[in-house]
Amino acid sequence: MPLFDQLYNFAHWLAQDRTEAEDLVQEAYVKALKGFSSFQPGTNFRAWMYRILRNTFLTSRTGLKPTATVAIDSDDSPELPAGLETPETILIDNSQHQLLQAAIDALPVHFREVLLLCEVEEMSYQEIAETLSIPIGTVMSRLSRARRTLRASLQQKLVRT
Repeated sequence: MPLFDQLYNFAHWLAQDRTEAEDLVQEAYVKALKGFSSFQPGTNFRAWMYRILRNTFLTSRTGLKPTATVAIDSDDSPELPAGLETPETILIDNSQHQLLQAAIDALPVHFREVLLLCEVEEMSYQEIAETLSIPIGTVMSRLSRARRTLRASLQQKLVRT
């Protein structure tokens, strides 16, 4: 299945629930297969699939409702060589991941999706614009605001600790 892992990751970030993410990806593939005749050869297939996934999320039963946060699995983080890990470094790493996850989760969906498509999925501004059906200027504006909001939130949380 083309793009399966990337679509699942994006769906998981949007829905913040593994089961919901799996359902979203499955539903997006079904919609893509049913509507494949609407795909225009020579256009960006990746952006087309992400747009289907995003629209599926926005019209899903959870859509834009707030959901509980989900902790990032420690399996996703790079492991330090043996001998460098101490209880203190493990605690600091976990707390940093939790701070970042909470700050990303607190972003409005329209900021979070642009940030994740750019930074995690490494899409170009043009691909993001096509995926979200918004002008490229809006992509740049939302990305800038998302980064600024994320930075301010993390700085505020780090000052308190």
